[in-house]
Parts: sequence; C-alpha cells; structure tokens
Amino acid sequence: MKRFKSIWRWMGAGALIGALGIAAQYGVSSASAQAAPKKDKYLIYLSLSYSGNAWQSESANVVKALAKTPPYDKIVELREVISGTDVQAQISAYESMIAAHADGVVSFPISPTALNRIVKRGCEQGTLFFMYDSTVTEPCAYDVSFTTAGFGENTAQWLVNALHGKGNIFLSRGVPGSATDLRHTQGAMSVFKKYPNIHVVAEYYGYWDDRITQQETAKALASHPDVDGIWAQAGENGAIKALQAAGKKLVPVTGENSNGFRLALADPALRAQGLRGVSSGAPPAQAAFAFKLMMEVLQGKRKLDTHKIEYALPWVPSDQIKQCTGDKFENGCNVFPPGKVPDSFVTEVFNPRLLPELSLKSALNGEPTPGQTIQSLPADAAVAAPDVPGINCQNCTARADPYKLTKVSASVN
Repeated sequence: MKRFKSIWRWMGAGALIGALGIAAQYGVSSASAQAAPKKDKYLIYLSLSYSGNAWQSESANVVKALAKTPPYDKIVELREVISGTDVQAQISAYESMIAAHADGVVSFPISPTALNRIVKRGCEQGTLFFMYDSTVTEPCAYDVSFTTAGFGENTAQWLVNALHGKGNIFLSRGVPGSATDLRHTQGAMSVFKKYPNIHVVAEYYGYWDDRITQQETAKALASHPDVDGIWAQAGENGAIKALQAAGKKLVPVTGENSNGFRLALADPALRAQGLRGVSSGAPPAQAAFAFKLMMEVLQGKRKLDTHKIEYALPWVPSDQIKQCTGDKFENGCNVFPPGKVPDSFVTEVFNPRLLPELSLKSALNGEPTPGQTIQSLPADAAVAAPDVPGINCQNCTARADPYKLTKVSASVN
C-alpha cells in the first residue's frame, strides 16, 4: 500500500508540478500551468548556503515559525539543510531534496548561474524552487528578492552626497559570487564611476557578518587610515566598531538593517564624532514571504504570472530612526532599545501586511506566535521584478535605466 501511495505521489502531484516548470520554461502561461492537486502533507526543504550570521538565522527562523503555525503545522513537513558557501555542496543538497521527492524548496542560492542545471532538473521532476534574497537565472525557479530594488545605487549616491563628491572610500561587500552581492556592487559602481574624485581605495568581503566585517575593515584601515567614507552591505556595524577600535574619526557609513547600526546612527555622541548613514538593505522577511507564496501555489490558492518577484527596498535615514517601546514595530518605530536584542539583530524581519503571523519570538527562536493562524497574502502581494541579465534571467534585456535612483537624488555635480 505504501508503495502505491509513493507512486501516486510521484506520478500525480510531482508530474503535474513538474509540468508547471516545463510550461514556464517554454512560454506556456503560468496561470494555466499552476493547477496542482491539493495534498494532505507537503515535504518542504529550507535550504541555506552560508550560515552563522544573524541575518541568515532570522531568515530561517521565520520560515520555521510559519511552518509551526496552524494550519501549516499539520500539513507541512519542514526539513532544514545548510550546505555552506561551496556551490558543489549546495548542488548535492538540491540533488538529495529532488531524490526525496520534495514538493518545494525555499532557498538562499549561493550562485545565480551554477545551480541552474540542477534546479531545472528539479522542476522537471516535480519540485518547486522559491529563492529568497539571492537569485538564480533558471527560468523555472521563482526569485523572491529585494536585490533588483536598487540598494547599491541608492546607498552609493547617498554616500557621494554626504562626501560632497570627493574622498577615499572602502567597499565592504557580502558573500562572493552571490547574485545579491553582484547586483549591489554593480549598482554602487555605476554611481561611483561618475565621480572622478571618489576613490575606492580598499575592497573586501565581509560575508554580511559584523565580526568578519570588523576584521576586514581593520585590515583596510591599516593601509588606508585616511578613509573618508565606507560603503557597506550587511555587517555595517562591524565597520563602525573597526573605526572606533583603531581610534579613527567616524565617517559616513551606508549599511543594512542591524539594530546596532540603527542605534549608532541615532546616537548623538557618535553623530558628534562624524557618523552619518542610511539603513537600507535585505529584509530577512523575504524568506517567510517566499515560503507563504510557495505554499499558496502548492495548495492551488494562487496563480503567479511572473517568476521574478520584487520585495520593496527599506530606507531609513538617520533622522527617521525611532525606538520602539514594546516587542513590535508600531507607531512608526523601527529599532529596539539597547539590550532588547543583540546589536546584530536584523530589524527588517517584520511585515504586518504580508506576515502578520510573525513576532519577535518568531525571529529570535523560530517559534510560532501564540494564537496566530496563517493569513492569506494580499492579492497584489507579488510585484514583478525587472529583468536583470545574469542576476535573475539569462537571455533577457535590461531596462533602459537599470540603475535609476529611487530613494535619493544626486546633490553633487
């Protein structure tokens, strides 16, 4: 009996969802292909590449929390796999998931192109792939990401404005080879190259981690003590700590969404020493959003007309930082007071419109919020992302203004 159930599972839902991947690849309407039969139980894998920093931990935790929230707690079997930064290890992990007949994989991919072949095979064999934050260019995968929303160019222009168009700067990048780091850096350099008096004197990888960023920034300071500004991705609080530890003046720093960074930007004493900045960057909420989208597709509750979905870019300048008094981001607050959470805690993990089920407990421990049940996503939740060659598509054409500023205007000629 079990054998026949296994065969039905493979030939029924698997084959039909596989047809969805093939149909999308060859131009068949997604709306006509996404008609998977409802099941009593779904096998879902949470696939992380690198791990160990607060951002990835929170991303995983919010997916785990949703999987434990009714009714998902009864219909989802969630398995977590961490493969590290070796692309071959993630390929092997995907192979195992496909062999286990996974219904879906929600994943942070380590490369935009190297995973394409195995992702395509998975689609053909009945596994849905929903990538979060970082992206792949295989057409059958779903990319759910803020990566195309302009972090690189907007933060770079903010830094140029703060430096009045001249100065020596550091580039603190993320994880090498990832689509997110590539797109951010491309966007930033599209701005910096317009200003001949902006000089990138050091470029290094901080792996989106405060500790590593602090170490790498300290090395750069040893060779270039006269830095005037730092363009950083996640791990930005480590860059500030490196400046402080070296006894250097504080300078304008761009960064992402750590609680410590937002507190530092709002600190009058640090501002008096020269610190300025804008908090933007990757929300861990993308992972939970991707998971909910995937579940709605698997259950036949949603038909997606695009495989490229853009998550909005957060943008919190220093003068808009407001401390919260409770456990929620409400009444315009966007940072927790000192001691409430670690400095490395990533603030953009909540989204009351898309993810009302989540709480601070969810982000920190992967536990469901008591009394919550899964709420349907709004009908307009899936916003189509633009084509970005080499990032979220292969044989495609970029829009005419791929690095158009959306959050800040150039104030320097």
